[in-house]
Amino acid sequence: MSETYDRLVGLLVDRFEVDRAEIRPDTKFEELDMDSLFLVELLLVIQSEFQVAVAEDAATPGDTVAAVAQLIEDGLRVPSPSAPAASATGERA
Repeated sequence: MSETYDRLVGLLVDRFEVDRAEIRPDTKFEELDMDSLFLVELLLVIQSEFQVAVAEDAATPGDTVAAVAQLIEDGLRVPSPSAPAASATGERA
């Protein structure tokens, strides 16, 4: 898996005391007994640890660990606020 995925797993294990053996890319957060309130806290930690903007409702308990890792990677690719934003068609503003 990616470095982002590995870092996310590390956060889950170290900061949230999740058993590493239970975490796979296709593991859903609900399988780890994590509800939407947990995910809000996790997303706040992700914002701090990865220095990436992620909405508090960007993930649900039905999302997989790999999906959240991809969400982080997508956030890391977003241009800085000073750069022109790309539209949905890929054109620069």
